[in-house]
Formats: sequence, C-alpha cells, structure tokens
Amino acid sequence: MNNLEKYKKDLNQLIEEGEKLLISIRNDLVPKKDYSDLINHCLPNFKNLYQSWYSEALVVIELILPNRVMDFKKFYEKPKVGKLLNHENYTISHYLQGLSISNDPTIQLSALAHFEQQFNILKSCQKRFESSLFDIKQLLQADLFNSELDAAKELNNKGFVRGAGAIAGVVLEHHLSQVCSNHKIQPKKNPSINDYNDLLKSSNVIELPKFRFIQLLGDLRNLCDHKKSIEPTKEEIDKLIDGVNEVTKTVF
Repeated sequence: MNNLEKYKKDLNQLIEEGEKLLISIRNDLVPKKDYSDLINHCLPNFKNLYQSWYSEALVVIELILPNRVMDFKKFYEKPKVGKLLNHENYTISHYLQGLSISNDPTIQLSALAHFEQQFNILKSCQKRFESSLFDIKQLLQADLFNSELDAAKELNNKGFVRGAGAIAGVVLEHHLSQVCSNHKIQPKKNPSINDYNDLLKSSNVIELPKFRFIQLLGDLRNLCDHKKSIEPTKEEIDKLIDGVNEVTKTVF
C-alpha cells in the first residue's frame, strides 16, 4: 500500500469512528431523542475512546488542513485562563472529566456541539483530499521532508552540526520552491532561500513576520554551508530544524 492509499484508508476509518462517537455522545446527552441510526450499531464509549480518536485526527488535520488545527484544538482544550464555566468556554476536556455546574444542567451539551464541529473539520479534510485543487504530491513530499528532518535531528544529536543544518536548509529551499510553484511565481535561475523568501513576500503570499522568520532560518543555514570562523551550535541547528518543520506545515 502506498502513502496515498494509506492516507485515504486512515482518513475514512477516522470518519467512520467519528460518526459512531458522535452518535454515542448524542445518546449520552440527549437519550430521549429517537435515533433511528442506532439500529445495528455497536456504540463505542465516548469518554473511553475520544482521546485516541482526537490524537489521530489531529495528525491528519495538521497534514491536510493545517490552518484549521487551532480551531480543532480549542474545542477540546481547556482555556489557559481560569474562568467560571459557561457555554462559551466549556470544552470536551471538561466533559471527559464529568464537570458541570448545578445552575445549568444543559452546559454539557456544549461538548456535543464542539465534537460536531471537530467531526465536521475532519470531514472537510476528506473533501479537500478528493478535490482536484489539492495537490496530492504535497502529501508525499511532506513524508519525505519529515524523514529528512528526522535525519537532520539525528545528525545534530550526534555532533554533526553542519551536516544537519545543511539537510534542513535543503528541505526549506525545496519547500519554498514548491510554494512558489503553487502560486505560479517564477524565480530567477538558481534561486537561494532568500530569493524565494523575497518573491513570496513581494507576491503577498507571506507577511512580514513570516518573512523575517524565514530570513533568520536562511542565515542559520548559511552558517552551515560556508566555512566561517563562527561554528554553528547544536542549539542554533535545533532552532533551524524546528523552524523548517514549522514553515513546511504553515506556508503553502
């Protein structure tokens, strides 16, 4: 089975599991409703199985719809600032812990609404996956980039700092090249990271903070590619590798 088939299979399986979990939490919270679709279903226990579903679904969304990752997470995670529970800040995490408030017995219904939103985000991955606008090549390329960055981390941990940085730089350069291609931006012959970065900024593909971030990554890469009196540190290359990983998942 190739990667493309595996992605399809995993996504379809997650959607099927999500459908059953949705029926399960509905049945828990609104048991008087007539659910004709419960017939012949062996319902999972939502509180027992949600966590594993969430973890797997999050990986898929990070890959296919990275711009929806924060939305997906906020329906589960508790707000960082402690506040009195209400329908707006009640999350699935609260529901899994059995938290409620005595003066509002309906507050747990918010968990149902949040899971419905998470499930719809996951289903939208399927639509994007099947859409002709989505370039499947990028899924396969993402696998390659992840493998190369893992190799760079291993080299860096073993003290091969320049080699690790060079690999991370190549990944960044190839990704920026793909982004330019996605937006039909034609670079000059033999472009560098900075050339790609300038083109993406001038074409309004990226904003100034991202431009400066990529500029910093390019500077770190240059420390590895050229013999200079300053030796790059392991910490700098860790920063380079992590930064390249971030760019490959947020700039398209």
